[in-house]
Amino acid sequence: MASGRQARVGWAAATIAALLVAGAARAEPVLYRGFTLIDGTGAAPRAGQAMLVDGARIRWVGAQGKAPTRRGVRTVDLGGKYLMPGIIDLHVHIGTVRDLVQKAEYFTPESVQRDLRTYAAFGVTTVQSMGTDKDSVLAIRDAGRDGPQTMARLLTAGQGLVFKGGYGGVPGINHPVATPEEAAAEVDAQARKGVDYIKLWMDDELGAMPKMPYAISKAIIDAGHRRGKRVLAHVFYLADAKMLVAQGIDGFMHSVRDKPVDAELIAAMKARGVWQGAGTLSREAAVYAFAADNPRTRDPFFRQAADPATIAGLESPEREKSIASSRIYPALPRIDEQARDNEMALARAGVRYGFGTDAGPPGRLPGYSEHWELEQLVKAGFTPAQAIHAATGRSAQWLGTGDRGVIATGRLADFVVLDADPTRDILNSRRIAAVYVGGNKVPSVR
Repeated sequence: MASGRQARVGWAAATIAALLVAGAARAEPVLYRGFTLIDGTGAAPRAGQAMLVDGARIRWVGAQGKAPTRRGVRTVDLGGKYLMPGIIDLHVHIGTVRDLVQKAEYFTPESVQRDLRTYAAFGVTTVQSMGTDKDSVLAIRDAGRDGPQTMARLLTAGQGLVFKGGYGGVPGINHPVATPEEAAAEVDAQARKGVDYIKLWMDDELGAMPKMPYAISKAIIDAGHRRGKRVLAHVFYLADAKMLVAQGIDGFMHSVRDKPVDAELIAAMKARGVWQGAGTLSREAAVYAFAADNPRTRDPFFRQAADPATIAGLESPEREKSIASSRIYPALPRIDEQARDNEMALARAGVRYGFGTDAGPPGRLPGYSEHWELEQLVKAGFTPAQAIHAATGRSAQWLGTGDRGVIATGRLADFVVLDADPTRDILNSRRIAAVYVGGNKVPSVR
């Protein structure tokens, strides 16, 4: 029986992989020239640049006057546009939402691919899905590791660890645990499947739900490390963040939001190399932004990320009233402000940080959220160049793959062409002219 099931799963994975690579065949070598380069390292933009792409990778980049000459290379003049690496989002949830409703049954290979195409259209070329995925996601991940693609690349935490009766996950996908022993066994199960990370939720929804006990979080972290997996945490409270750092957590997927981060936490994160992997500032803004009429829903760029039913739902007076009358609504603006302040404080103190949105759940639109996050980082005090660096080279350092996030020889040709300079005005990140994933031009919001 088990061998038959494994054969069916293997056949399904092979079928998904074959479908994903279709339409993204190797193209002729292309020399792009005449652009200003924002290379993802944090360096200042450089005008008059050129880049040779052959297959899925960058083969040369530099001043256009020094571009190599080769037979059979097509030249594309970008006419003074701006070229930057594709955005990397270290915290998303995929495939489970339809018309502002989230359900396990909505998660299918088709719904995941739809979201990944939306991300790519908005210049987001790699996403890290944080713990609400069914096992079918693994074949999609594997098919998109390298090579030309038609959608964003994917990493996954599989089914994250949720305390039984507590906050987190999607019912029907995650497997809640009640004891350290159950938690360790679930980590082992995830590791055997080949997930990229282990994720846990440490939260109580402002006192409304039981919070994961520290004995369980310690068991998760220890089991993850035994299996060679980095362990990431959804966190809200400063005290929990301190405990998780002491227990060996590798990164946080949200800012601390109950009070200011202090010298003790900062010192511990730096000493142990703990990442602020994602600030999710756009998440904090989005959870209360639609409690009243909001001009964002009329922004054409926003509307390209949502279907008509989603827009209608966000604009409905009934939903606005429901959000505004919720138990936690009065606290949300302060939580948003605290998240921004803490993200900036950690960065200034030298804690390693990346970029992430928590996009995917209802009202947090794939693709649009990343540009909202860039906007929120600048609102928090980052320069536009620093925000872009977080979303490209810094997040690539977290991934540790060495193949994306920076425009350099040998890297994957995952890049975005913009009509205006986002280092001068971060809203120019939305002026997308073209998107390429592994050298393959994908449909964009242009």
